[in-house]
Amino acid sequence: METIFWISIGGTLYSYIIYPAIMWAASHLTRKKTPTKNPRKDHTISLIITAHNEEQRIAKKIEQSLALDFPSDQLEIIVASDASTDNTDQIARSYSDQGITVIRAQERFGKEHAQQLAVNHANGELLIFSDVGTEIEKKSLMALTKYFNDPKIGAVSSVDRMISGDGTAVGEGLYVRYEMALRKHESQVSTLVGLSGSFFGVRREICADWNTNIPSDFNTALNCARQHLKAISADDVIGIYPDIQNPVKEYPRKRRTILRGISAVAASTDLLNPFRHPLFSFQLVSHKIMRWAVPWFQLLLLGSNLAIVDQHGFYQLALLGQLTLLTTALVGSVIYPKTDVIWLKIPAFFMQVNIAAAQALIDYLMGKRAITWAPSQR
Repeated sequence: METIFWISIGGTLYSYIIYPAIMWAASHLTRKKTPTKNPRKDHTISLIITAHNEEQRIAKKIEQSLALDFPSDQLEIIVASDASTDNTDQIARSYSDQGITVIRAQERFGKEHAQQLAVNHANGELLIFSDVGTEIEKKSLMALTKYFNDPKIGAVSSVDRMISGDGTAVGEGLYVRYEMALRKHESQVSTLVGLSGSFFGVRREICADWNTNIPSDFNTALNCARQHLKAISADDVIGIYPDIQNPVKEYPRKRRTILRGISAVAASTDLLNPFRHPLFSFQLVSHKIMRWAVPWFQLLLLGSNLAIVDQHGFYQLALLGQLTLLTTALVGSVIYPKTDVIWLKIPAFFMQVNIAAAQALIDYLMGKRAITWAPSQR
Protein backbone atom coordinates (compact mmCIF):
# COMPACT_ATOMS: atom_id res chain seq x y z
CA MET A 1 0.00 0.00 0.00
CA GLU A 2 2.94 2.34 0.62
CA THR A 3 4.03 1.72 -2.97
CA ILE A 4 0.60 2.77 -4.22
CA PHE A 5 0.77 5.86 -1.99
CA TRP A 6 4.08 7.02 -3.49
CA ILE A 7 3.05 6.15 -7.05
CA SER A 8 -0.12 8.17 -6.50
CA ILE A 9 1.86 11.17 -5.27
CA GLY A 10 4.03 10.97 -8.38
CA GLY A 11 1.00 10.66 -10.65
CA THR A 12 -0.75 13.57 -8.95
CA LEU A 13 2.26 15.87 -9.18
CA TYR A 14 3.66 14.77 -12.53
CA SER A 15 1.61 16.80 -15.01
CA TYR A 16 1.38 19.95 -12.90
CA ILE A 17 4.88 20.08 -11.39
CA ILE A 18 7.33 17.41 -12.65
CA TYR A 19 6.63 17.76 -16.38
CA PRO A 20 6.72 21.60 -16.28
CA ALA A 21 10.02 21.35 -14.40
CA ILE A 22 11.39 19.11 -17.16
CA MET A 23 10.26 21.59 -19.83
CA TRP A 24 11.70 24.51 -17.85
CA ALA A 25 15.08 22.80 -17.53
CA ALA A 26 15.12 21.72 -21.18
CA SER A 27 14.15 25.20 -22.39
CA HIS A 28 17.07 26.73 -20.51
CA LEU A 29 19.42 24.25 -22.18
CA THR A 30 17.94 24.90 -25.62
CA ARG A 31 18.76 28.11 -27.43
CA LYS A 32 16.36 29.03 -30.19
CA LYS A 33 16.97 31.68 -32.81
CA THR A 34 14.70 34.69 -32.32
CA PRO A 35 12.56 35.45 -35.38
CA THR A 36 13.21 38.62 -37.29
CA LYS A 37 11.66 41.79 -35.92
CA ASN A 38 10.66 43.00 -39.41
CA PRO A 39 7.33 41.46 -40.43
CA ARG A 40 6.67 40.79 -44.06
CA LYS A 41 4.24 43.20 -45.68
CA ASP A 42 2.79 40.76 -48.18
CA HIS A 43 0.98 38.42 -45.80
CA THR A 44 -2.75 38.20 -46.37
CA ILE A 45 -4.84 37.28 -43.37
CA SER A 46 -8.35 35.97 -42.91
CA LEU A 47 -9.59 36.66 -39.39
CA ILE A 48 -12.37 34.19 -38.58
CA ILE A 49 -14.61 35.14 -35.65
CA THR A 50 -16.83 32.28 -34.51
CA ALA A 51 -20.13 33.27 -32.93
CA HIS A 52 -23.29 31.68 -31.61
CA ASN A 53 -26.03 34.00 -30.28
CA GLU A 54 -23.64 36.88 -29.57
CA GLU A 55 -25.93 39.85 -30.27
CA GLN A 56 -24.75 41.58 -27.09
CA ARG A 57 -21.04 41.42 -27.98
CA ILE A 58 -20.61 40.96 -31.73
CA ALA A 59 -20.63 44.67 -32.63
CA LYS A 60 -17.89 45.45 -30.12
CA LYS A 61 -15.81 42.52 -31.42
CA ILE A 62 -16.17 43.64 -35.04
CA GLU A 63 -15.28 47.24 -34.26
CA GLN A 64 -12.26 46.13 -32.25
CA SER A 65 -11.16 43.90 -35.13
CA LEU A 66 -11.52 46.72 -37.66
CA ALA A 67 -9.29 48.90 -35.47
CA LEU A 68 -6.42 46.39 -35.35
CA ASP A 69 -3.03 47.62 -36.52
CA PHE A 70 -2.84 45.74 -39.81
CA PRO A 71 -3.16 46.89 -43.46
CA SER A 72 -6.85 46.76 -44.35
CA ASP A 73 -6.13 45.61 -47.90
CA GLN A 74 -4.39 42.52 -46.51
CA LEU A 75 -7.01 41.71 -43.87
CA GLU A 76 -10.24 39.82 -44.46
CA ILE A 77 -12.71 39.55 -41.56
CA ILE A 78 -15.26 36.74 -41.55
CA VAL A 79 -17.94 36.13 -38.93
CA ALA A 80 -18.72 32.40 -38.80
CA SER A 81 -22.19 32.09 -37.30
CA ASP A 82 -23.00 28.72 -35.79
CA ALA A 83 -26.70 28.88 -36.70
CA SER A 84 -27.35 31.83 -34.40
CA THR A 85 -31.01 32.32 -33.55
CA ASP A 86 -30.80 35.91 -32.26
CA ASN A 87 -29.69 39.09 -34.08
CA THR A 88 -26.01 38.15 -34.34
CA ASP A 89 -26.10 37.69 -38.11
CA GLN A 90 -28.06 40.88 -38.78
CA ILE A 91 -25.72 42.97 -36.65
CA ALA A 92 -22.66 41.49 -38.32
CA ARG A 93 -24.10 42.05 -41.81
CA SER A 94 -24.66 45.72 -40.98
CA TYR A 95 -20.86 46.05 -41.23
CA SER A 96 -20.73 44.65 -44.77
CA ASP A 97 -19.88 48.08 -46.17
CA GLN A 98 -16.70 47.92 -44.04
CA GLY A 99 -15.69 44.57 -45.52
CA ILE A 100 -17.22 42.20 -42.98
CA THR A 101 -18.42 38.88 -44.43
CA VAL A 102 -20.91 36.65 -42.64
CA ILE A 103 -20.81 32.89 -43.26
CA ARG A 104 -23.76 31.16 -41.63
CA ALA A 105 -24.17 27.49 -40.77
CA GLN A 106 -27.81 26.68 -41.49
CA GLU A 107 -27.84 23.98 -38.83
CA ARG A 108 -25.99 23.97 -35.53
CA PHE A 109 -23.33 21.32 -35.98
CA GLY A 110 -20.78 22.95 -33.68
CA LYS A 111 -18.02 25.52 -33.63
CA GLU A 112 -15.63 23.57 -35.87
CA HIS A 113 -18.31 23.10 -38.54
CA ALA A 114 -18.93 26.85 -38.65
CA GLN A 115 -15.19 27.48 -38.79
CA GLN A 116 -14.81 24.99 -41.64
CA LEU A 117 -17.40 26.86 -43.69
CA ALA A 118 -15.43 30.06 -43.12
CA VAL A 119 -12.12 28.35 -43.97
CA ASN A 120 -13.59 27.18 -47.28
CA HIS A 121 -14.59 30.78 -48.07
CA ALA A 122 -11.42 32.50 -46.79
CA ASN A 123 -8.81 33.92 -49.15
CA GLY A 124 -5.98 34.60 -46.69
CA GLU A 125 -2.58 32.97 -46.71
CA LEU A 126 -2.79 32.84 -42.92
CA LEU A 127 -5.98 31.98 -41.05
CA ILE A 128 -6.55 33.59 -37.67
CA PHE A 129 -9.23 32.24 -35.34
CA SER A 130 -10.75 34.21 -32.49
CA ASP A 131 -13.73 34.08 -30.14
CA VAL A 132 -16.13 36.97 -29.66
CA GLY A 133 -15.24 37.36 -25.99
CA THR A 134 -11.51 37.77 -26.63
CA GLU A 135 -10.00 41.18 -27.27
CA ILE A 136 -7.00 41.01 -29.58
CA GLU A 137 -4.24 43.39 -28.56
CA LYS A 138 -3.98 46.07 -31.25
CA LYS A 139 -0.51 45.18 -32.61
CA SER A 140 -0.85 41.42 -32.25
CA LEU A 141 -1.77 40.63 -35.85
CA MET A 142 1.28 42.48 -37.12
CA ALA A 143 3.42 40.73 -34.52
CA LEU A 144 1.99 37.34 -35.42
CA THR A 145 2.94 37.51 -39.11
CA LYS A 146 6.69 37.67 -38.47
CA TYR A 147 6.77 34.20 -36.97
CA PHE A 148 5.57 32.71 -40.23
CA ASN A 149 8.74 33.98 -41.93
CA ASP A 150 10.20 30.77 -40.50
CA PRO A 151 9.03 27.91 -42.78
CA LYS A 152 9.27 25.47 -39.87
CA ILE A 153 6.47 27.22 -37.96
CA GLY A 154 2.97 26.06 -38.77
CA ALA A 155 0.89 27.75 -36.07
CA VAL A 156 1.18 30.56 -33.54
CA SER A 157 -0.81 30.65 -30.32
CA SER A 158 -1.59 33.79 -28.38
CA VAL A 159 -0.63 34.44 -24.80
CA ASP A 160 -3.90 34.69 -22.89
CA ARG A 161 -4.31 37.42 -20.34
CA MET A 162 -7.30 36.92 -18.07
CA ILE A 163 -8.17 39.94 -15.96
CA SER A 164 -10.59 40.19 -13.05
CA GLY A 165 -12.80 43.20 -12.38
CA ASP A 166 -10.11 45.00 -10.39
CA GLY A 167 -7.33 44.12 -12.85
CA THR A 168 -5.79 41.30 -10.80
CA ALA A 169 -5.50 37.65 -11.77
CA VAL A 170 -7.05 35.08 -9.44
CA GLY A 171 -8.44 31.57 -9.69
CA GLU A 172 -8.64 30.63 -13.36
CA GLY A 173 -6.57 33.72 -14.20
CA LEU A 174 -3.62 32.37 -12.20
CA TYR A 175 -4.06 28.98 -13.84
CA VAL A 176 -3.95 30.67 -17.25
CA ARG A 177 -0.66 32.34 -16.31
CA TYR A 178 0.73 28.98 -15.27
CA GLU A 179 -0.42 27.40 -18.52
CA MET A 180 1.07 30.23 -20.59
CA ALA A 181 4.43 29.78 -18.86
CA LEU A 182 4.35 26.04 -19.61
CA ARG A 183 3.51 26.70 -23.25
CA LYS A 184 6.41 29.12 -23.50
CA HIS A 185 8.83 26.42 -22.38
CA GLU A 186 7.23 23.83 -24.68
CA SER A 187 7.69 26.25 -27.60
CA GLN A 188 11.36 26.69 -26.81
CA VAL A 189 11.97 22.95 -26.48
CA SER A 190 9.83 21.61 -29.32
CA THR A 191 6.20 22.40 -30.09
CA LEU A 192 2.88 23.05 -28.38
CA VAL A 193 0.48 20.25 -27.55
CA GLY A 194 -2.49 22.62 -27.71
CA LEU A 195 -3.17 26.21 -28.76
CA SER A 196 -5.25 28.94 -27.17
CA GLY A 197 -8.64 28.37 -28.75
CA SER A 198 -9.63 31.99 -28.22
CA PHE A 199 -6.89 33.37 -30.54
CA PHE A 200 -4.42 31.54 -32.78
CA GLY A 201 -3.03 31.70 -36.31
CA VAL A 202 -2.16 28.91 -38.72
CA ARG A 203 -0.90 28.37 -42.24
CA ARG A 204 -3.78 27.73 -44.59
CA GLU A 205 -2.46 24.36 -45.82
CA ILE A 206 -2.55 22.90 -42.31
CA CYS A 207 -6.31 23.46 -42.25
CA ALA A 208 -6.77 21.09 -45.21
CA ASP A 209 -7.22 18.26 -42.69
CA TRP A 210 -10.07 19.80 -40.68
CA ASN A 211 -11.82 17.40 -38.34
CA THR A 212 -15.08 18.91 -37.07
CA ASN A 213 -15.17 16.39 -34.21
CA ILE A 214 -11.91 17.66 -32.69
CA PRO A 215 -11.43 21.12 -31.11
CA SER A 216 -9.83 23.30 -33.80
CA ASP A 217 -7.04 24.56 -31.54
CA PHE A 218 -6.08 21.01 -30.54
CA ASN A 219 -6.48 19.64 -34.07
CA THR A 220 -4.18 22.37 -35.42
CA ALA A 221 -1.43 21.43 -32.96
CA LEU A 222 -1.84 17.75 -33.84
CA ASN A 223 -1.69 18.48 -37.58
CA CYS A 224 1.46 20.55 -37.10
CA ALA A 225 3.09 17.58 -35.41
CA ARG A 226 2.03 15.25 -38.23
CA GLN A 227 3.56 17.60 -40.79
CA HIS A 228 6.69 18.06 -38.65
CA LEU A 229 6.00 21.76 -38.20
CA LYS A 230 6.19 23.72 -34.96
CA ALA A 231 3.28 25.27 -33.11
CA ILE A 232 4.58 28.01 -30.83
CA SER A 233 3.39 30.46 -28.20
CA ALA A 234 4.32 34.10 -28.83
CA ASP A 235 4.68 36.67 -26.04
CA ASP A 236 3.74 39.57 -28.31
CA VAL A 237 0.59 37.90 -29.70
CA ILE A 238 -1.89 38.69 -26.95
CA GLY A 239 -5.53 37.86 -26.31
CA ILE A 240 -7.31 39.51 -23.39
CA TYR A 241 -10.49 38.33 -21.72
CA PRO A 242 -12.13 38.76 -18.32
CA ASP A 243 -12.09 36.24 -15.50
CA ILE A 244 -15.26 34.21 -15.05
CA GLN A 245 -17.86 35.80 -12.78
CA ASN A 246 -19.31 32.55 -11.48
CA PRO A 247 -17.00 29.50 -11.60
CA VAL A 248 -19.92 27.13 -10.95
CA LYS A 249 -21.47 28.00 -14.32
CA GLU A 250 -18.17 27.21 -16.05
CA TYR A 251 -18.13 23.60 -14.88
CA PRO A 252 -20.16 22.19 -17.82
CA ARG A 253 -17.80 23.94 -20.25
CA LYS A 254 -14.75 22.40 -18.57
CA ARG A 255 -16.33 18.95 -18.63
CA ARG A 256 -17.29 19.32 -22.31
CA THR A 257 -13.85 20.67 -23.28
CA ILE A 258 -12.02 17.77 -21.62
CA LEU A 259 -14.41 15.25 -23.18
CA ARG A 260 -13.58 16.69 -26.60
CA GLY A 261 -9.88 16.55 -25.78
CA ILE A 262 -10.10 12.89 -24.79
CA SER A 263 -11.96 12.15 -28.01
CA ALA A 264 -9.25 13.96 -29.98
CA VAL A 265 -6.42 11.95 -28.43
CA ALA A 266 -8.35 8.71 -28.95
CA ALA A 267 -8.62 9.62 -32.65
CA SER A 268 -4.91 10.50 -32.87
CA THR A 269 -3.16 7.42 -31.58
CA ASP A 270 -0.62 7.72 -34.41
CA LEU A 271 0.93 10.64 -32.52
CA LEU A 272 1.42 8.47 -29.44
CA ASN A 273 3.97 6.33 -31.29
CA PRO A 274 7.32 7.18 -29.62
CA PHE A 275 9.26 5.78 -32.59
CA ARG A 276 7.64 8.17 -35.08
CA HIS A 277 7.07 11.14 -32.77
CA PRO A 278 9.44 10.65 -29.81
CA LEU A 279 9.26 14.12 -28.28
CA PHE A 280 5.68 14.99 -29.20
CA SER A 281 4.31 11.69 -27.90
CA PHE A 282 6.09 12.37 -24.60
CA GLN A 283 4.55 15.85 -24.46
CA LEU A 284 1.09 14.60 -25.40
CA VAL A 285 1.11 11.98 -22.65
CA SER A 286 2.64 14.33 -20.08
CA HIS A 287 0.57 17.46 -20.75
CA LYS A 288 -2.79 15.92 -21.60
CA ILE A 289 -3.23 12.27 -20.63
CA MET A 290 -1.43 12.48 -17.29
CA ARG A 291 -3.35 15.64 -16.40
CA TRP A 292 -6.66 13.96 -17.11
CA ALA A 293 -5.51 11.08 -14.88
CA VAL A 294 -4.92 13.33 -11.85
CA PRO A 295 -8.36 12.79 -10.22
CA TRP A 296 -7.85 9.03 -10.29
CA PHE A 297 -4.38 9.36 -8.78
CA GLN A 298 -5.91 11.59 -6.10
CA LEU A 299 -8.48 8.93 -5.22
CA LEU A 300 -5.73 6.31 -4.99
CA LEU A 301 -3.67 8.68 -2.88
CA LEU A 302 -6.48 9.29 -0.41
CA GLY A 303 -7.40 5.61 -0.18
CA SER A 304 -3.84 4.41 0.28
CA ASN A 305 -3.14 7.19 2.78
CA LEU A 306 -6.11 6.11 4.89
CA ALA A 307 -4.85 2.53 4.84
CA ILE A 308 -1.35 3.39 6.16
CA VAL A 309 -2.09 6.47 8.25
CA ASP A 310 -1.13 4.73 11.51
CA GLN A 311 2.27 3.56 10.25
CA HIS A 312 4.17 6.85 10.52
CA GLY A 313 3.65 10.48 11.50
CA PHE A 314 4.39 11.56 7.93
CA TYR A 315 1.33 9.72 6.65
CA GLN A 316 -0.79 11.44 9.31
CA LEU A 317 0.47 14.85 8.13
CA ALA A 318 -0.13 13.84 4.50
CA LEU A 319 -3.74 12.89 5.29
CA LEU A 320 -4.27 16.11 7.22
CA GLY A 321 -2.97 18.06 4.21
CA GLN A 322 -5.29 16.25 1.82
CA LEU A 323 -8.34 16.76 4.01
CA THR A 324 -7.50 20.43 4.51
CA LEU A 325 -7.15 20.94 0.75
CA LEU A 326 -10.42 19.13 0.04
CA THR A 327 -12.27 21.10 2.71
CA THR A 328 -10.93 24.41 1.41
CA ALA A 329 -11.90 23.48 -2.15
CA LEU A 330 -15.38 22.48 -1.02
CA VAL A 331 -15.89 25.78 0.80
CA GLY A 332 -14.71 27.74 -2.25
CA SER A 333 -16.92 25.72 -4.60
CA VAL A 334 -20.16 25.35 -2.66
CA ILE A 335 -20.38 27.76 0.26
CA TYR A 336 -18.64 30.77 -1.29
CA PRO A 337 -18.56 30.04 -5.06
CA LYS A 338 -18.13 33.70 -6.03
CA THR A 339 -15.41 34.47 -3.53
CA ASP A 340 -12.33 36.46 -4.50
CA VAL A 341 -10.36 35.02 -1.58
CA ILE A 342 -7.38 33.51 -3.36
CA TRP A 343 -6.78 30.64 -0.89
CA LEU A 344 -10.37 29.50 -1.47
CA LYS A 345 -10.67 30.22 -5.19
CA ILE A 346 -7.55 28.39 -6.36
CA PRO A 347 -8.29 25.05 -4.58
CA ALA A 348 -11.91 25.32 -5.73
CA PHE A 349 -10.82 25.82 -9.33
CA PHE A 350 -8.49 22.82 -9.33
CA MET A 351 -11.10 20.67 -7.61
CA GLN A 352 -13.62 21.53 -10.33
CA VAL A 353 -11.09 20.84 -13.10
CA ASN A 354 -10.27 17.41 -11.69
CA ILE A 355 -13.90 16.43 -11.12
CA ALA A 356 -14.65 17.59 -14.67
CA ALA A 357 -11.78 15.44 -15.97
CA ALA A 358 -13.09 12.39 -14.10
CA GLN A 359 -16.64 12.87 -15.34
CA ALA A 360 -15.44 13.55 -18.88
CA LEU A 361 -13.62 10.20 -18.96
CA ILE A 362 -16.73 8.45 -17.67
CA ASP A 363 -18.76 10.25 -20.34
CA TYR A 364 -16.35 9.07 -23.03
CA LEU A 365 -16.39 5.46 -21.82
CA MET A 366 -20.21 5.57 -21.83
CA GLY A 367 -20.17 6.65 -25.47
CA LYS A 368 -21.05 10.31 -25.00
CA ARG A 369 -19.53 12.90 -27.32
CA ALA A 370 -19.68 16.71 -27.38
CA ILE A 371 -20.14 18.59 -30.66
CA THR A 372 -22.06 21.80 -29.99
CA TRP A 373 -20.68 24.59 -27.84
CA ALA A 374 -21.82 27.54 -25.75
CA PRO A 375 -19.49 30.54 -25.52
CA SER A 376 -18.53 31.65 -22.02
CA GLN A 377 -20.37 34.70 -20.74
CA ARG A 378 -17.73 36.55 -18.75
